[in-house]
Amino acid sequence: MQRSGNKKITGVLGVALIAAATWLGINASGEDQADTTRATATTTATTSVAPQRTISGLPACSLESLPDQTEPVVEDILTGGPFAYPDNDGTRFGNYEGILPEEPAGYYREYTVDTPGLNHRGPLRIVTGGSEDTDPDVWYFTGDHYESFCEITDAEG
Repeated sequence: MQRSGNKKITGVLGVALIAAATWLGINASGEDQADTTRATATTTATTSVAPQRTISGLPACSLESLPDQTEPVVEDILTGGPFAYPDNDGTRFGNYEGILPEEPAGYYREYTVDTPGLNHRGPLRIVTGGSEDTDPDVWYFTGDHYESFCEITDAEG
């Protein structure tokens, strides 16, 4: 019976020792855990690339990175249509969410990008800004119905 009690004590001490080593930051290789964490964080920080930001402060996106259905809508905007949803496309976008840069009323217009498999307009939109309908100053894309945007940096070439 004494041996069983010793095994329990040894097991408890072993677990306590491992917990203490973890708490103090010592790993099995003998390195200080804090140094290892700093080295890993430094490596990660130097190898990861931050998303490109635009003057608007929004992330940049290329036309190629967006759904395939986006490019024909861009072409329609540049030529003045026709649009899939003529009652909705080209209408004023109010920027009520306040995500896009603040501009005067009427500056932004929205256009539907078809979402495959849906029988309604879906969440995909292009929002343009500027005084010319067929030559926008800025182009934005939202894939989540105005909850977030990226600025399309290559819509016109």
